Amino acid sequence: MNAFDSFGPIGFTPQALAEEAIKLQHKLGAGLGTLTQVDDVDYGATRREEVWRDGKVVLYRFIGERAPTAKVPLLMVYALVNRPYMVDLQVGKSIVRGLLERGEDVYILDWGYPDRSDRYLELEDYIQRWIGGAVDHLRSAYHQDAINLLGICQGGAFSLCYSALNPRKVRNLITMVTPVDFHTEDNMLSNWTRSLDVDLFVDTVGNVPADMMNFTYLQLKPWRLFVQKYVGLVDILDDKQALEDFLRMEKWIFDSPDQAGEAFRQFIKQFYQANGFVKGGIDIGGHPVDLIHVDMPVLNIFAEQDHLVPPDASKALGGLVGSDDYSELSFRGGHIGIYVSSRAQREVPQAIHDWLAARSR
Repeated sequence: MNAFDSFGPIGFTPQALAEEAIKLQHKLGAGLGTLTQVDDVDYGATRREEVWRDGKVVLYRFIGERAPTAKVPLLMVYALVNRPYMVDLQVGKSIVRGLLERGEDVYILDWGYPDRSDRYLELEDYIQRWIGGAVDHLRSAYHQDAINLLGICQGGAFSLCYSALNPRKVRNLITMVTPVDFHTEDNMLSNWTRSLDVDLFVDTVGNVPADMMNFTYLQLKPWRLFVQKYVGLVDILDDKQALEDFLRMEKWIFDSPDQAGEAFRQFIKQFYQANGFVKGGIDIGGHPVDLIHVDMPVLNIFAEQDHLVPPDASKALGGLVGSDDYSELSFRGGHIGIYVSSRAQREVPQAIHDWLAARSR
């Protein structure tokens, strides 16, 4: 009789179970001490300064340890659903820091936290007023006709709209984990959203509560995000640094702004439901968006294991833009790993810098 016959298909022995119980007891005991030593976790690896503001929206410039060598500033545009500090989470996990170390001059838009007074903000406000305002500020400050734009996730969709409507103001465009074809078969979020009565929803709730949005995203991977990661937390209870890293990520996940109701309605209808980049029909302030007008150099970065923006949803961009200088970068990782993994710190800032440098001559 072998161990498989004695202890079933899993192969656990009484000795192994006892050892695991003792190990767990030690971890929990050590955790009681570690938790008393954990500092209040905060975000940000890099000093920044406010350079422009319009209402709740602020444009920040990141200040590196040395002066930038790039002559053209790089404006980062993040999504509305989470706070933008994911790109500068902490030392060792900062795409921003990597870009600064390579000489880029990096700015970011902070959308702030919408409240009830923002209920009727439209996509035009985000794209033409605020992205446009930040771009015009930088064009004036640097005496440049056009600047470099880096859009991330939903911020990438916004950046595509802005670039299509204002092509002469964008010198180079970078999109990162950006949805373009919203109707790919493997896009679970899109499949859920297409049947939503968004008019009834927004008319009922007004601004979309952040907790509701977070719950939706967590439901995409319920076992991983509701159970597995917290079970795994036990393994790091005796490691102060790892525990602080975990808590910092949790803080980012649940530090989500509400969504301005009217802009949410427009985004769901025109992008998720109508698939407007592919089929047409996106209208920003009375102006149609056609990606054929995106004729500047484009670098499209996507993540191979992205459950929010599947690769095919992002790669569709290549067949829609009017640029004759289109490049793709495939990253081996997920939607969050592309910002914070050790692989990302090595690969992503260098790839962006090299691509921009080749087009600065």
